[in-house]
Amino acid sequence: MKSAFTYLMMVGLAASAFAQMQDNRDKKMACNNNNGNDRPRSCSITEQTFASPGRLNIDAGQNGGATVKGWLRNDVLVRAKVEAWADTESEASLLAGQVHVNTSGGQINATGPSSPDHSGWSVSYEIFAPQTTDVNMKTHNGGITISDVRGRLEFSATNGGVHLARIAGDVSGSTVNGGLHIELVGNSWDGRQLDATTQNGGVTIMMPQSYSAHIQTATVNGGIQSDFPVQVSGNIKPRNLDFNVGGGGVDRRRGSVRRAARGGSSGTAGAGSI
Repeated sequence: MKSAFTYLMMVGLAASAFAQMQDNRDKKMACNNNNGNDRPRSCSITEQTFASPGRLNIDAGQNGGATVKGWLRNDVLVRAKVEAWADTESEASLLAGQVHVNTSGGQINATGPSSPDHSGWSVSYEIFAPQTTDVNMKTHNGGITISDVRGRLEFSATNGGVHLARIAGDVSGSTVNGGLHIELVGNSWDGRQLDATTQNGGVTIMMPQSYSAHIQTATVNGGIQSDFPVQVSGNIKPRNLDFNVGGGGVDRRRGSVRRAARGGSSGTAGAGSI
């Protein structure tokens, strides 16, 4: 197994990421036939709106992905794409009709029947929530996206990538088989921490050139590469770097941003091939 870990420690006066968050209103999830599976399928999208409870617990089940987008409304909109596949279209439609999406108390999940051979079902989510919302999200075979939200954000994926954009607060999570893509805004991290890892995947961290951070990065199988000028001194271990970007930050474990890292383009910080 190959893995790498990058630690970014960011503190200081920030141009608040909260101030730069977007008001997401566009509904992008849709049913389509470009799913790589030629079995007869059924697909439908349901919508449920409810007052925000302040915290969302999202379980996408065995075969679904989940996206949470912050907006300036005070309620929550859950768009659920229910898909089913079987030997015939009528069987797929019947199976999909037995899947129920639950949103009570901010607990978002789906229940459905056991599937015989050659059939199955999944539910993916596109969720719009107030920008100040705590989120706990879990997927098994599906990706995770969180954008424009500040709060206590926790995520866990087994087979799927993770995309985090314009977030702030206390953020932690991991993926086993998937990459991490992080887009940071402002001048430094706005919140307690950003702590994330991947076991089998790359990480790209994009930040403005004016960003200030203390960075600790380590890789087990791979090199380290940074698009920022790096000055190091003292005991330098193989495949380890400890340096500042911009005005730097305080080296503190409990205020860290931890990343499994791979490769970077201009404006990124990360490590080489894994």
